Amino acid sequence: MTSGEPVTAADLVVVANRLPVDYERRPDGSTGWKRSPGGLVTALEPTLRAREGAWVGWAGVPDVDVEPLVEDGLSLYPVRLSAQEVEEYYEGFSNATLWPLYHDVVAQPQFHRHWWRAYTAVNQRFAEEVARIAAHGATVWVQDYQLQLVPGRLRELRPDLRIGFFLHIPFPPVELFRQLPWRTRIMEGLLGADLVGFHTDGGVRNFHWLAQELTGATPERDPEVVRYGGRQVRLGAFPISIDSKQIDELSRSDAVRKRAAQIRDELGNPTRVVLGVDRLDYTKGIDVRLRAFHELLEEGRVTGGDTSRIGAESAIDTVMIQLATPSRERVEHYQQMRDEIELSVGRINGEFARVGHPAVHYLHRSLPREELVAFFLAADVMLVTPLRDGMNLVAKEYVAARHDDGGVLVLSEFAGAAIELTSALLVNPHDTDGVKEALYAALTMNPDEGRKRMRMLRRQVLDHDVDRWARSFLETLGVKVDR
Repeated sequence: MTSGEPVTAADLVVVANRLPVDYERRPDGSTGWKRSPGGLVTALEPTLRAREGAWVGWAGVPDVDVEPLVEDGLSLYPVRLSAQEVEEYYEGFSNATLWPLYHDVVAQPQFHRHWWRAYTAVNQRFAEEVARIAAHGATVWVQDYQLQLVPGRLRELRPDLRIGFFLHIPFPPVELFRQLPWRTRIMEGLLGADLVGFHTDGGVRNFHWLAQELTGATPERDPEVVRYGGRQVRLGAFPISIDSKQIDELSRSDAVRKRAAQIRDELGNPTRVVLGVDRLDYTKGIDVRLRAFHELLEEGRVTGGDTSRIGAESAIDTVMIQLATPSRERVEHYQQMRDEIELSVGRINGEFARVGHPAVHYLHRSLPREELVAFFLAADVMLVTPLRDGMNLVAKEYVAARHDDGGVLVLSEFAGAAIELTSALLVNPHDTDGVKEALYAALTMNPDEGRKRMRMLRRQVLDHDVDRWARSFLETLGVKVDR
């Protein structure tokens, strides 16, 4: 932990549900902080430091009062949440109401008034903390669906502030958003910002229409501007990205390349390796890709190592790896989904594995960054099949890791990344036959065509990195960013 006092009048404040560090209770009873860097932190650190910035968020542990701190030169301001608020504001309204609603109702949203009351109270607390520490005329950048009321509350508390909001998940179609009992309150909250950002133009269009219908906001001549409360609110599409240069450099390291070769050796050196990497979530379509792979095995077009089966001599020797990062383990729906996925993996291996050589390798845990990049480099095909996704950064990470121009990306057309990564094999995840045929096409693709596609994908991902995303948003908000 860096010594020093947190800034008391920050010129730039980032507001997110979580801090970039986690407060942890260790097995020996001691407590401390564990850094949890992500793309957002990487993109914003230089700007936050240069502008005497601060970060406001929850420390990750309920019922703990933590003093503001300085970590790696960043001033961090923890917001306290009780265990009941974590259950109702976070697990409840944020992840059992908003998350499924915003992801095309892949699961049925639940609408509970006590969850809404908790969401309102927590958003008010975040707004009050920001209002307390922000300098006069400061810029505040609010992040994501958990804090959609913060811009409006902050506007009431501190009308001098310049406020931006970015939604990291999809903004839903009009018909779906209108199901939300508190739809007008959410829109009013978002319209407290000076700039509301989305991943895609579709999100901008949906928001633009709803702002007029639900709040009486009036359109301006510019199609990306509405007038509300006597102010202009700008809307925009800002596709988020990754630290692609860092992943590219990591994939070129001797240690990662040796580990990639070792992974293939541990798998028995199959002809092809198929990889899926996801947070364990019902929107990610893990069941879709398992079903497609299962059918290819049944049809004898690929083999998971059992060469004794009829037709196996003409099949492609293929092994699949599915990495599933634990997610919302306390929620019953997620526990049930984990059971179903593990049952599917067991069924496939029961039919097609041979001793010591599973057809599907399933890992339910988080992996270090270096290990994950090694898996990217080891995989011939990357399967990214979400039913709905705001962006999907795993697809971009796979591309960034392929400095050898190898590998083929199969990507759901319902991921925001599909708008940019047009040289991938795009699929409709609701169409099992389509996913299956795209997977087989990826496994049998001519190497020259594969390299051509990957070069085009890499050009896009390396040119449009997370730093460019952050700069674009802040400059649109009117913040001068040092280059």
